[in-house]
Amino acid sequence: MQRRRFKQTSSFEERLAEQAKQLREQARMLPPGPVRDAVEKRARQADTAARVNEWLMSPGLQPPRE
Repeated sequence: MQRRRFKQTSSFEERLAEQAKQLREQARMLPPGPVRDAVEKRARQADTAARVNEWLMSPGLQPPRE
């Protein structure tokens, strides 16, 4: 059995930023409520993942600053 491989055309950070942008646009279209909150939460998670990845890839692994 062979693994399927997919060559990414954009960086991980770019994909996370695009996902967060799309989720925010989707949330804007939804009425206030639990579904919209869940979509906004996923957008925040994508932003957090991008920041954590940036921190992990930084030289010296210094703690993140706000």
